[in-house]
Amino acid sequence: MTLLRDMRYPTPQELALAARALVAEHPDRAGLRQTGASRAGRPLWLLSVEGRGGGGTRPVLVVAGAHANEPVGGATALELARRVIRDGGGGGGADWHFLLCADPDGADLHRTPHPRSLLDYHHNFFRPPGPEQPEWAPSLLTPDRLPPETRALTALLDELRPALQVSLHATDLGGSWVQLTRDVPGLAEPFAKSAAELRIPVETGASDAAGWVSPGPGIFVMPETGAGPAGAFHPEDTRLSTWCHAGTTAIVEVPMWASDLVDDPAPHPDPRGALRMLAGRLAEDSGRVAGLRSGARGTDPGSAALLRAVDWTLGLIPRITAEWTGSGAPAEATAAAVGSIDAFGRRLSLRAAAMLLRVLRTQGHPAAPGLDRLMTGWCEEFAARFQARWVPVATQVEHQVRTVLATYERL
Repeated sequence: MTLLRDMRYPTPQELALAARALVAEHPDRAGLRQTGASRAGRPLWLLSVEGRGGGGTRPVLVVAGAHANEPVGGATALELARRVIRDGGGGGGADWHFLLCADPDGADLHRTPHPRSLLDYHHNFFRPPGPEQPEWAPSLLTPDRLPPETRALTALLDELRPALQVSLHATDLGGSWVQLTRDVPGLAEPFAKSAAELRIPVETGASDAAGWVSPGPGIFVMPETGAGPAGAFHPEDTRLSTWCHAGTTAIVEVPMWASDLVDDPAPHPDPRGALRMLAGRLAEDSGRVAGLRSGARGTDPGSAALLRAVDWTLGLIPRITAEWTGSGAPAEATAAAVGSIDAFGRRLSLRAAAMLLRVLRTQGHPAAPGLDRLMTGWCEEFAARFQARWVPVATQVEHQVRTVLATYERL
């Protein structure tokens, strides 16, 4: 195995160019077509690779770039396409389809090809509000209000009827985990082996999957409708997302910066006390950001998008802090689970501050330098608290590729 240590995150335009080159090199096995357009008219590209001896096997759909601030998926999709051409993509010989970037408009606003630090990453940060995210929109909007990116994705799922849909995601700081719409027996072992070989911690208490069944470390199975929580810290119901529009979906998360604190199985001595402290900090930090929000104006489409995302993020926080301090807060939890919640709260305040700072800077607002200093301090504290270490992009890609292929082979 050879990993390119200087690899960076490709843009949607670079992904399309690389896909065209792959098709030109293997015209008998690969094809590229536009499968829709974004709200701004940017193309949604689908790269398809023919399997070997599929014999009617239902295809696989891999979705990259559903969250603008998680850019590793496009690079993983390309590497998966190359390996399917080279090796056949595992047993079964299914055709593979790769949506190279589900949200090219968002990717145009989030510009971090190779961030040098958490601060560098956040200086160019963008993550759209939930109703504007292709996968989440169906859980928040009526069908007549869905964005074109979501309509294109659901139409693709209806067309292909994949046996497996894989959504490639990333976290800024933490570990790796997999969310499943239904259990895939045997996945935990190759997932853990890959993470160990690549020095990527397994996030055993992921806040995104709080309360979900976990058949193995870092593997979480989404509850059926009415069977339990769909995700404790989000207003979206994951069961209404595009993840549940296919037979089986795997969401593969990999960290940009790794922290062993999210892989600590030891019991936390006082989870409720810790959550009260974290809720107080989150309320205080977000309040400082909210105090500067009134000074910003969306004078252009980019600034308006950033401010919608700021308002969405700040709007989540009161309900989250109420959950953390309410009667439903867990009396028992691992250190990993509390660490994951700690990271979740820190990134909410950071994201709101980062997107607001971009607008204030554009407007030459006098509060911009102070907010920049505040954000700098938060990033330094975040990295120090979690002993963050950078995971090379090629390592992130390798782990996602291995996990996707292992999921397909065991399904």
